[in-house]
This record gives sequence, structure tokens and C-alpha cells, in this order.
Amino acid sequence: MKRDAIEITDNPVSHYLFNSTKLALFWLIVRLYVGYAWLKAGWGKVTSDAWTGENAGVAIEGFIKGAIAKAGEGPDVTGWYAAFLENIVLPNATVFSYLVAYGEVLVGLGLIVGLLTGIAAFFGSLMNVTFLFAGTLSTNPILFILATWLVLAWKVAGWYGLDRWALPRLGTPWNRPEK
Repeated sequence: MKRDAIEITDNPVSHYLFNSTKLALFWLIVRLYVGYAWLKAGWGKVTSDAWTGENAGVAIEGFIKGAIAKAGEGPDVTGWYAAFLENIVLPNATVFSYLVAYGEVLVGLGLIVGLLTGIAAFFGSLMNVTFLFAGTLSTNPILFILATWLVLAWKVAGWYGLDRWALPRLGTPWNRPEK
């Protein structure tokens, strides 16, 4: 027996915040701020010999070893995450070094130009949470919150950006472009 789906509408505040193009300028400012932070951090790594050069992996090894040490000292880094860092990331430090450096640049560029904003913000928030799991605060909490909001506002966060033209052409799961 087939049942009709029940549609639950957004409350007016959520609808206004995350679906109204009236707030597109606000989301542009948030998007540019978060994008600049990622681009700046990533560019510093891409141009660093310890991240992507001849000594690639050296910087991330130091970071990982510091996080593993924090796990032994107290609750800043949980045991399961320290085990992941020690057994997966550390042996592949060079690969992860490139992934982090170029990932940060790509997230920053995606947010700045407003292309696939929701996806870029998602990967930015994923990187923020991995840094938080490793016991690093810095700007990660605020960037995580802002990136999460950008994920929620993906339909209008790229309105003043390339998403305004790209999303209708690429289609969305509920509205595929006609062939």
C-alpha cells in the first residue's frame, strides 16, 4: 500500500533566512569572509615547502604528533581520533598534506566565486571539524558555524555568484535540466 508523503514546511524565520534572495547580500558577506579565510590558509600551505614542496608532509606530521600527544595528556583529543591520526593519517602524511593544502584553496575559491557553494561550505566545515577533533581551536569554531549556515543557505548563498547561473544548468536532485 503506497502512502503519500507528508510535506513539512519551514517555519517563516528559517524560510526567510535560508530561502529568500532578500538575504543574498548577507550570505555574500558571510561567504566572502569564510572563503577568504580558507583561501588565505590554503595559499600559505600551497606555497610552503613543508606542505606541498620537496619536504611535503613535514608540517602535517608535526601537527598530527602534537594532536596524538594531546590525546595522552587529557580530553582535548579523543582516543579514537588519535588512533585514526596515528594509523591512517601519519603513515600517509604526504598525501594528506596535499589534500589539506589544495582542499583549503578549492574551498576558498568555491566560496569566493560562489560556485557549488553548499558543497564547498560542506567540505570547509568537514575540515574545520577535523581540526577541532585534533584539539585545535583558533578560528575553527566560528568558521564551522558559518560554513554550516552556508550549507543550510546553499540555495541563496551563491545568488551573487556563479551558482545563480550554474545551478539551473546543472540541475538539482528535484529539478533536473531538460535534455
